Amino acid sequence: MVHVSPEAAAAPMLKLRGVFKRYGAVQALADVELEIRAGEVVALVGDNGAGKSTLVRVIAGADPADEGVIEWKGERTRINRPQDARALGIATVYQDLSLCENLDVVGNLFLAREVHRVGVLDEVEMERRARGLLDTLAIQIPSLRVPVSALSAGQRQTIALSRALLGEPEAVLLDEPTAALGIEQATHTIDLIDSMRERGLGVLIISHNLADVKAVADQVAVLRLGRNNGFFDVKTTSQEQIIASITGATDNAVRRAGRSWP
Repeated sequence: MVHVSPEAAAAPMLKLRGVFKRYGAVQALADVELEIRAGEVVALVGDNGAGKSTLVRVIAGADPADEGVIEWKGERTRINRPQDARALGIATVYQDLSLCENLDVVGNLFLAREVHRVGVLDEVEMERRARGLLDTLAIQIPSLRVPVSALSAGQRQTIALSRALLGEPEAVLLDEPTAALGIEQATHTIDLIDSMRERGLGVLIISHNLADVKAVADQVAVLRLGRNNGFFDVKTTSQEQIIASITGATDNAVRRAGRSWP
């Protein structure tokens, strides 16, 4: 578990200012700001094409920003490659999960971070660590040696989340973590995100599901047409206000809003 002092929790762990990203003639992000704190879940919402996935890819180093400032723990930094993000302590789980179908659970968890002993893979140690992590997260997998292709969508999602946590990150980016999951599987994924917050991690989730946002997020950041269109506290904001910000019915919506979610 990451220990977070009150001072650190109050200051943003990750802060973006004036971020721009272009793809040829297409302006995907324009002057975007975002803050994520330790022990906080921020939901990034917006209509299709709003720039949500692009922003995650910028933070993850998959598509570096063209302009703007990124600060990590108060220090200006550059994220030009995925390795840069991982070195800072930022893990990313994309919607496609990026799992290897032919590998078992242990093989996927330790892919590119295998444990060796005297020049050979230490399968016993990797399995021990894998079981310990899954037990800590209360994840039930029938066998660690079953190929992930044989697992359910919910189980595959939990393996992808567990792999992100294996590197002991301080911030985790999740792209549509409950998409295509049933109610029970989505609920378990929400519980895992809750456990990340309890461990002191900063979490950013992309979601189209406002019920999931209500269930797990502390703050909501709305993107519209590649720009910020509102920052909201979940506890004091109505669902209608979020939807109005997403659709553009309100322009540059207020940071704090009056009544509770229904």
